[in-house]
Amino acid sequence: MNMQQLALEEAALKTLADTVMDRLKAVKAEMQTALTEGGVGKVDAKLPDGTKVAVISRTDNKPAAVITDPEAFLAWVRTAAPSEVTTRLVTEVRPAYTTALLAEMTAAGVAEVSDKETGVVDSVPGVEIRATRSTTHSVRPTKDGRDLIAEAWRTGALGHLNLPQLTGGAS
Repeated sequence: MNMQQLALEEAALKTLADTVMDRLKAVKAEMQTALTEGGVGKVDAKLPDGTKVAVISRTDNKPAAVITDPEAFLAWVRTAAPSEVTTRLVTEVRPAYTTALLAEMTAAGVAEVSDKETGVVDSVPGVEIRATRSTTHSVRPTKDGRDLIAEAWRTGALGHLNLPQLTGGAS
């Protein structure tokens, strides 16, 4: 291919990709709203003839313990578990201990830990339980779903969908 043809092909593909990506973002947002408002966990994507080509699955946010105030957390660990604090040029909680505490609090769903020996429950300052990822969904094509969708595109079987079309600008 010569450089002019490559330039045109790249420009055309970029235009197509941008147009498709804009529509994908809009459809993805609509699907997320439909899944969330409908309380639906998953839905099958089917061709007009009923052939399943993909599964759309909702992924809910999952709360986890996160350190929101490192200084308050450090002060608490200094008191509650001083052997887990190291002092160098900076003072910090040992990463393994932090990981273990956050996992324990995530599992409990509260920013509290209990002393294994005494059973005393302490609130841990500087830690909150927060959603660490937003609610979203995934699209998982079936084994031959991509090929089936491509064939449906080629044969016009997806003509009823609001798929993007390239429209010219003002003349």
